Amino acid sequence: KADLNGSDLSDANLERANLYHANVRGANLQGADLSDAKVTNDQLKQAYSLEGTTMPDGQILKGDDNPDGPTFEAWLKDRKDRKEGREHDGNS
Repeated sequence: KADLNGSDLSDANLERANLYHANVRGANLQGADLSDAKVTNDQLKQAYSLEGTTMPDGQILKGDDNPDGPTFEAWLKDRKDRKEGREHDGNS
């Protein structure tokens, strides 16, 4: 239940961090490593910046060091599409 509201967590190593009940509204997560972190999409939507962030699934978002990476919105859509595909196949 950490209050990280407005915190500068750019380039922070948050690998495997449990952020489920943390307040990350307005937090700068630019370049942060969220590999295997427990965080919701709704929490991530509230962050100030996710540019160049390594997401919980290991994918790196678009940023200066990764200009061909997906935007956060594209990453969310891809996750939703994959989830719907699993549900359609009878797997969840």
